[in-house]
Amino acid sequence: MAIAAHDAADRVAQLVVLTERLTELMAAQALAFEQHRPQDAAAFVEETSKLANLYRHESARVRADPGLIGGVPAAERTRLVRATEAFDAVLARQARALEAAKFVTEGLVRAIAEEVAAHRERGAAATYGPEGEPTIKRNSAAAKAITLNRRA
Repeated sequence: MAIAAHDAADRVAQLVVLTERLTELMAAQALAFEQHRPQDAAAFVEETSKLANLYRHESARVRADPGLIGGVPAAERTRLVRATEAFDAVLARQARALEAAKFVTEGLVRAIAEEVAAHRERGAAATYGPEGEPTIKRNSAAAKAITLNRRA
């Protein structure tokens, strides 16, 4: 998929629109992660993926052939530069939000793994009944409950 531009000015205008929309989507995703609601970011994944691929493709084309946007008035080129700077800022914001989410997730996984390992070291409180079914001693101090919230 590529931008079908009539001339350099049209290409720059389309790149500005593409960059601004991608910036909006990435900002929404970053906000979802900052608010600890990664499930909300999922709503933007498909469109973001398509636009990011188009952006990558078009920016590579322009880098390889700067003449594609040559002759465009300085004001339009400045508009594209500003849109790109805003996009870069949002990318940095999203990277920080994703890194924080990754840190929290890894901490949770590590804590659960440590609890499971500690439980195994203490010895299982489960015994087996007459039919070979596991039973749990209700008054056992070793019995622990771990609850995972799917929305967290």
